[in-house]
Amino acid sequence: MASSGGLTQRRRNAGDAIDEYDSPTNRESSTSIGGNADAGRDDKDQRAGVESDDDADGKGSKGNKLTLLEEVLLLGLKDAQGYLSFWNDNISYVLRGCILIELSLRNRISTVKESRKRPYAEKLLEVVDERVTGEVLLDEALKLIKIEKQNVGNWIDLMSGETWNLMKIGYQLKQVRERIAKGLVDKGVLRTEKRNFVLFDMATHPVADHTIKEQLIQRTVDCLLGRGPPADRRTIAMVCAAYAANVLENALVGLSHSQREAAFQKVDEILQEHAALTEKAKAVGTTEIMAGVLSVYTKMDSLL
Repeated sequence: MASSGGLTQRRRNAGDAIDEYDSPTNRESSTSIGGNADAGRDDKDQRAGVESDDDADGKGSKGNKLTLLEEVLLLGLKDAQGYLSFWNDNISYVLRGCILIELSLRNRISTVKESRKRPYAEKLLEVVDERVTGEVLLDEALKLIKIEKQNVGNWIDLMSGETWNLMKIGYQLKQVRERIAKGLVDKGVLRTEKRNFVLFDMATHPVADHTIKEQLIQRTVDCLLGRGPPADRRTIAMVCAAYAANVLENALVGLSHSQREAAFQKVDEILQEHAALTEKAKAVGTTEIMAGVLSVYTKMDSLL
C-alpha cells in the first residue's frame, strides 16, 4: 500500500499557510482597504465562469487532486512497467513549462505589467502570492522566480538546465520526473517497485489506481472529440502539454485511426489558439503565462 505520509505533510503545510493568510486581522484589513473592488472583481470572475484560484487544497476546479505535472507524467507512464519511454526527450522540458502554468492557475505568479508590448513567451514573471502551495516542486520553483525577473521562455530553459551561464546553473530543478512520480505514490495513484535492467536496478512506478488514469484519459478524449461540456483551462493546458511531451498518443490508443487523426488536428488547433491568447482563449480563463508556455511548446522540434 502506498504511503500517505508525504501527502499528509504537504496538505498540512498548505493548510497552515492558508490559515495564516486568512487570519481575522488580514481579512479585516483587506475588506477595509479594497472590499468593494474585490467584490466587483469576484462578481466579474463568476460571470465569466472562471475560477480566480485553482488551488483549493491541491484540487482543480472539478475536484481533481492531481497537478498538471502529475497528469502529464501519468499519461506518459506505461501502466504495468511503471516508467516512461526511454526515447522521450521532450517530457522533461515540457514539465518545467507545466510548473509555470500551474503556478499561474493558482495565482502565485503573474506577468509584469509593462508599457512595452512583448510576445507572451517574452513577458517577465513576478511572484504575486508567496504562500506555499503544498507541492514541493511548485514551492521550489516559486522561490526561484522570486529571486529575479526572467521571461517565460527563459524560466523554462533555466529550470531545465539549458543555459551556458554558470551563474544560473543553480536554477535547474533536479530529478523532476522521479519527484513527480513519488508524489503520485503518496497520493495512491502509483506504487513503487524495483526492476532489473540487466546492468542496473531502477525504481519504477506502475499504476496502482487505474480509475484515476482512466478518468484522465476520458477527459482527454472528450476534450479532443468535442464530447460533453466545453473543456476548462486546466484540461486544455493538460492536453496541449501532453501533445508537446509526445505522450498524447497513449490516451488515444483506444480510438479508431480517423478519430486519432481528428484528435491530433484538434489539439494542434487548441494549442495555436491558446498560445495566441485569442478572445475565445481568454473566455475560458487562459492566462498570459499559460499562453507564453504554450507558445514555447509550439516551437519545439517535436511539433514542427
